[in-house]
Amino acid sequence: MNIGEQIKKIRTAKNLSQKEVALALEMDQAQFSRIESGKTDPAFSTIEKIAQALGVQLSELVNADDVFKEVNSYDKSVIEKLALVEQLEEKEKTAFFSILDALVSKKKLKDSLSNALTLAQ
Repeated sequence: MNIGEQIKKIRTAKNLSQKEVALALEMDQAQFSRIESGKTDPAFSTIEKIAQALGVQLSELVNADDVFKEVNSYDKSVIEKLALVEQLEEKEKTAFFSILDALVSKKKLKDSLSNALTLAQ
């Protein structure tokens, strides 16, 4: 189950509409809908805000039980560490997710540029 499906599952279990959650996030409902449908991948900082808006732990959104069945020991270690991030102070969590978002963005940009160069040749 992907993150969007998990978000939708929790939202509907709590009898919340997309509009209610989007308002709590101060996000456009259409953007929230794209996250739930898997059409866009949210930043980790957005996932954290969604967890807060839904009143659940971050680990519940990543559905750790299902993930552990599908990952190797290295990946499991990463997920366990992510669960520990929840114990950080708010300022530390914000810094952590900012750094993580930057690294992911850098990787996506690097891949895009590499693909563009390959196509140009």
